[in-house]
Amino acid sequence: MALLYINNNGTILSNDAPTIHPGNRGHLYGDGVFESIRLINGKPLNMENHVKRMLDGAKVIKMRTPSYFTTDFFESKIIELCQRSGINEGGRCRLSLDRVAGGAYLPESNECTFYMEVYPYDVNHFELNAKGLEVDIYQDIKLQKNFLSNYKTKSGLTYVMAALSAKDKGLDDLFLVNERGNILETSSCNIFVVSNGVLYTPGLDEGCLAGTMRMQVINLALANGIKVYECPILPQNVLAADEILVTNAIRGINWIGGYRTKRFHNNMARKLVVLLNDYWEKQLGL
Repeated sequence: MALLYINNNGTILSNDAPTIHPGNRGHLYGDGVFESIRLINGKPLNMENHVKRMLDGAKVIKMRTPSYFTTDFFESKIIELCQRSGINEGGRCRLSLDRVAGGAYLPESNECTFYMEVYPYDVNHFELNAKGLEVDIYQDIKLQKNFLSNYKTKSGLTYVMAALSAKDKGLDDLFLVNERGNILETSSCNIFVVSNGVLYTPGLDEGCLAGTMRMQVINLALANGIKVYECPILPQNVLAADEILVTNAIRGINWIGGYRTKRFHNNMARKLVVLLNDYWEKQLGL
């Protein structure tokens, strides 16, 4: 495999070299935002929505971003990094903004820097999981809606603990719920319930992540005559569903095979994955 590279605020380095400086606030305090971006043919997907969410998140946490932090700027840097790293097919990129070093909990400055890393991915398209995921509900921590809920901040310990709990239980993932018991998302994905050919997903006002793939699936469904409703999702809705889909930017669309004793189909998931790949093939001219 070719040597991989990172871009630390404009300086390209080998990813096996020391790259995080002492005092980095993203490392010390989780003081930053990030995006996980899928690559096909070495090109990043859905950049406009990724960059918008990242910059909106930076603004919400009171970071000041330079005017040149645009979609075109970051897209060109990702493509350059992929070329240096020999990634010309499937890949993934993590793009972060960190508040500059200085201060303790009270920062000395609200300026920020970017950090970018790329990795190869095993397929050059979106692929539906062959075996349905097995899931349950994470009970130890309830999600609290706040003004950070819709953004990917670096303070992700709740999701780490949920993923660890799933592994301990021999499951693939866990649903995270709020204090009312409504299901919002999983440790790494948004959720869609399918009943009678209609998609249902929690609204952003409930506090789930404003997922870029979530929005793309909604748009693809509506464009192809599939109804979509944003509404609260309760465990009983999951038990009554025909299918459960989970989505994120890297994996695309996955289907849930089982929740406790309930088993699910994957007809809608298969249809949407075809639509998703068709869309990106046209966008990329493949």
